[in-house]
Formats: sequence, structure tokens, C-alpha cells
Amino acid sequence: MKIIKKILNLVQVNLPTRFGDLNIIAYADKADELMPHLALVHPDTNFENVVNVRVHSECMTGDVFGSFRCECGEQLTKSLEYIGANTGVLIYLRQEGRGIGLINKLHAYIKQDEGFDTAEANKELGFGYDDRTYEDAIMILKDLRISNINLISNNPEKIRALDKESSISVQERIELYIKPRKENVEYLRTKKDKFGHYL
Repeated sequence: MKIIKKILNLVQVNLPTRFGDLNIIAYADKADELMPHLALVHPDTNFENVVNVRVHSECMTGDVFGSFRCECGEQLTKSLEYIGANTGVLIYLRQEGRGIGLINKLHAYIKQDEGFDTAEANKELGFGYDDRTYEDAIMILKDLRISNINLISNNPEKIRALDKESSISVQERIELYIKPRKENVEYLRTKKDKFGHYL
């Protein structure tokens, strides 16, 4: 994923959703960026207090099409439900497929159908287990003047990246429980065993 060197708050507008009215902000390093990062901000969020934050990496298959190969879409929905009820911010990072892009993710699906788990499939294609980065999320949080957060996540690497490698302080982790399905139970087991996710 290309990391933004100088982040720009390009546009902000109200977005009525089934989770309530939110403000959506587009972030990129140039005004004509076709796939900007996004921040969805509950309008009643008090940025001087500890802010509920979800940093969500794009998953078109799960977020848009409701794929059961993963639980990403359900995580997105639950996070927005939580923010809608409790205020906070959801940062939507455009780093599909753990940072390898949509086409490569679909190739990884083929490898998974051949018997590789989700981590091994990425390795077979010449990538790391997880090529995501969180520098852009940190810059977005700084732009919003957020320094203390409760992070909605099951991912220890995400917690470490935000809490240990930046001036952001993670006060608490808010658990995301998604009931396993027969289509994704092995995927979730890999996330727990190989990535150390709190599942």
C-alpha cells in the first residue's frame, strides 16, 4: 500500500446512514485520488475525551458483497453499530487483501481452495502474511486531534502499531465478537493461531 507522505483532508460532508448521521471525510495526498482513505465520524464525538476508534482495512468481498470467506463485513457493521450508539470514529483504509490488493487477494482465494490457509496463500504468491501498515491511520487520527482511544479490534498488531509506534495512546480494547460460520471457521482459526488475534 502506498503510504501518504502529507495527508490532506480533502472534503467533509454529512452522511445519513442506518447507523445514524455521520460525517464522512476523504483523505489522500492529492485532490484527484480515486481511492482515498475515509473517516466516518459521529458528530457528537468529544475529541478531548477518550474516543472509540475502529481502524478497518478495506475488504470489498466482505464489506460490499457479504462474503462468508471472512468476517470483515460483519466486523465493519458491528463497529459502525457501536460507534452509532456510543460515538467515535471509523477509519477506512484502502489496503485490500491485507495490503496485497483485490486481484492478488482473489488469487490467494484460489490458493486457499487448493488447501493453503490464508497466511500460506499470501506467502505462495510472494507476499508477507500481512502487508498492512497503519501510518496513514495515525496521521488521520492526528489530523482529527485524537490522542487517546479505545480501539475496536481483535488484532494485537494493530494495537501495537497504534499504541507503541505513535503518540496515540490505546486506553482499552473493545472486543469484536463475530460468530464463526462453516465457510470461515478455518480462516478464523488461522487468524488466531498464526496472527495471534483475540478470538
